[in-house]
Amino acid sequence: MRVRITRPTAKGWWKIAGLAGVMGVAATGALAVRADRQRKSYTPDQVRSRLHERYTQAYARTDTTHPNDSGSAH
Repeated sequence: MRVRITRPTAKGWWKIAGLAGVMGVAATGALAVRADRQRKSYTPDQVRSRLHERYTQAYARTDTTHPNDSGSAH
């Protein structure tokens, strides 16, 4: 039995072009994410210092009293 390979019709060409476009967009996105990940790669010391900064800022924010609070009990 011989398999006959035919040329795609106009509709088939559009499908092929669309699929190639989708694959191109996906590949570009993957490369962009990879580059972004490499650019944002931090050392463990950098991560630790950033976490300490964020903790200090959050603790300072909760440590302040409300402006309308007079500090006296009712």
